Amino acid sequence: MPPAVADLRDFYGTGLGQITRRYVGRRIREAWPSARGLAVLGLGYAIPYLRPFVEEAARVVGVMPAAQGVHRWPRDDREANRTLLSVETSLPVPDQSFDRVLLVHALEHSEMARQMLREVWRVLSAEGRLLVVVPNRHGIWARLDRTPLGHGHPFTPQQIHRLLSENLFTPASVRSCLYTPPLRSRFMLRSAPAFEKLGQRGIGVGGVLVAEATKQMYAMVRPAVAVQRRPVAAASADR
Repeated sequence: MPPAVADLRDFYGTGLGQITRRYVGRRIREAWPSARGLAVLGLGYAIPYLRPFVEEAARVVGVMPAAQGVHRWPRDDREANRTLLSVETSLPVPDQSFDRVLLVHALEHSEMARQMLREVWRVLSAEGRLLVVVPNRHGIWARLDRTPLGHGHPFTPQQIHRLLSENLFTPASVRSCLYTPPLRSRFMLRSAPAFEKLGQRGIGVGGVLVAEATKQMYAMVRPAVAVQRRPVAAASADR
């Protein structure tokens, strides 16, 4: 069961959530330095990491799982809403309609992870790329339930590599980040840059894995049973 959308939103409003967004976001941008002219889909609770793509991408959409809930994004009513609510195994978008798909707070909470990855395969374009952000089983973040990363099913690099390979993707890389301990003290928050530098030098274990993969176009899959997909747009105010 994924965390409620209100809990995820509140976490990213804290100092620890801001650090999470900063360093995980950097790793995402290293993988995708530009999305100019591309269509970007975020699945799960990816909106903290989608903002940098809004100005350059042709289209940016955030899909939140029905079990999690949804809120409007951006929260400014003067901007068009970019989020919708959907079952993660039946996305209300056409085949091959997105060039980049980002999964955050998604795979570790899904009871149908394989079906979700097959659905991501369906909506990803032939030359598209997938990024999956999951808690690192070896890291301290997965062992403490004070953040959303301490809930759900964490992964080792080998496990996420195998899961992607078994579900029609070719893994390109699995990298770690977020070496800062998940403590809310001001000293620890101020020390985050030092922890991240140590992690880049191979000292410490990252709390998060960021896996990138490409779509296997030669994969043969059975045709899925036709499902009528009905998106539910987010309301104009948080629920």
